[in-house]
Amino acid sequence: MKKALITGITGQDGSYLAEFLLAKGYEVHGIIRRSSTFNTGRIEHIYIDPHTPHSRFFLHYGDLSDAEQINNIIYNVQPEEVYHLAAQSHVRVSFDIPEYTGDVTALGTARILEAIRRSGKKIKFYQASSSEMFGSAFPPQNEKTAFEPRSPYACAKVYAYWMAKNYREGYTMFAANGILFNHESPRRGETFVTRKITRAVAAIVAGKQKYLYLGNLKAKRDWGFAPEYVEIMWKIMQLPKSDDFVLGSGESHTVQEFVVKAFEYAGLNWKKYVKIDPRYFRPTEVGYLLADPSKIRKKIKWAPRIVFDDLVKIMIDADFRSLGMKPVGDGDTILREKFSHRWWKKD
Repeated sequence: MKKALITGITGQDGSYLAEFLLAKGYEVHGIIRRSSTFNTGRIEHIYIDPHTPHSRFFLHYGDLSDAEQINNIIYNVQPEEVYHLAAQSHVRVSFDIPEYTGDVTALGTARILEAIRRSGKKIKFYQASSSEMFGSAFPPQNEKTAFEPRSPYACAKVYAYWMAKNYREGYTMFAANGILFNHESPRRGETFVTRKITRAVAAIVAGKQKYLYLGNLKAKRDWGFAPEYVEIMWKIMQLPKSDDFVLGSGESHTVQEFVVKAFEYAGLNWKKYVKIDPRYFRPTEVGYLLADPSKIRKKIKWAPRIVFDDLVKIMIDADFRSLGMKPVGDGDTILREKFSHRWWKKD
């Protein structure tokens, strides 16, 4: 069976990708950071004690700032595929901790690429690049659009992108860049704007929260459904030759549109509950991100099944369930009808 190594396995994308690969028959290895508290909630349902016969899921302690440990893991696991998803990925927070963001998000990628090169093995590498790299570039953005990063996070991701490209061209490695636009799900971190909104709506209805504090409501983003996007990561890795691909829905919506849809779905007037907090504005803002996914759609014949309205409903209903309330509407039905994959465990 194939072996895959996933960095960031405890995150939104990492957990969905682990499920997907296990269903494909892979032996899956993940890197997690040592912590005094467990942060493995997203993968607890697929965790199997490694002592269990025929176990195919293994976790390894490591850190992207530790080159020696990364080398050891690559050497010991000897994976055929490495999916590099880990990063300090919160854009607003990257302004507060720019040095750490650069060390982990940028140099962490270089450490993994160098470990793969030194291994001497034919290991395929996937780099989780970000639409934030485009920054203030005029939309729509595709593989030929020049990067204009507007945050320490985006700058670090640009470095990682070019390192993957340089290792591909310099050492004939399979190193693919997936430039993914925003992709969300019920497993999105609670400090990211979409989940912050849907979680607040549920909490307000439950009487546990009075207001939702946000920053720039005018920012426009191209939002998709995370489980769909991890499938594309895998398909990119199955191509005979590595390349760079933009992945997005091809439509863009403002943060305010997301807010309005979320509150209306729950029967609330958003203006009564949403307040603007200047602390959530970034020193340099990214105004308008819109994917031109023509290349990936042509290469693997892909089109999104979960669209913007579906995404809002799915996330709202999941957050209602998490607070012990009955889902608002047809979010579950949408999942069953449009995304009835056996590998995906419903949240």
